[in-house]
Amino acid sequence: MQFKEACEFILDKLRGELPTHLTYHSIYHTLDVCGAAKRFGKLENITPAEMKLLLTAACYHDCGYLTTATGHEERSCTIAEEFLPGFGYSSEDIAEICGMIRATRLPQSPQTPLEEILADADLDYLGREDFFTISDQLFLEFVALGLITDKNHWNSVQIKFFENHRYFTATAINLRQAYKEENLQRIKAALKKDIE
Repeated sequence: MQFKEACEFILDKLRGELPTHLTYHSIYHTLDVCGAAKRFGKLENITPAEMKLLLTAACYHDCGYLTTATGHEERSCTIAEEFLPGFGYSSEDIAEICGMIRATRLPQSPQTPLEEILADADLDYLGREDFFTISDQLFLEFVALGLITDKNHWNSVQIKFFENHRYFTATAINLRQAYKEENLQRIKAALKKDIE
């Protein structure tokens, strides 16, 4: 398995070919998710072989955006199935990677520990101090796609999303849950202030 080469291949494609209106689903999001997945994987005591599969899934999880936003997880799996055999990944490896990619589809419903780690890594930012900076990038992307009309609409959408989201791994719950709750209260306060 040529793990590093497989990851560099898709990261190079993302750097060069992602549509520019994707201000959130950019190379920076993919790299952020890779970092969170690595951190969570270590703290969840996964094996080195599992780490390679997890990080491959993290690198490929949003590559479907190269061609479509709708159903991008399935498109990401198609791309993984197309290219990963050339890097020595077995059909079993690819099935496991695609399981992790599909686990990031909203609403999330991961079935295995590795799927739980990637699902949590994908939404790690909800419970971080840089949440509002990253959230603003998603707001701009949603405006460009015509999904959001204004900040009040956005804050209402975010509140609903936060209230329906949960972390799955003990690591994410311990590291992110408390700050996620704080971020939710800040969004609610901003919405209340704008409505008054």
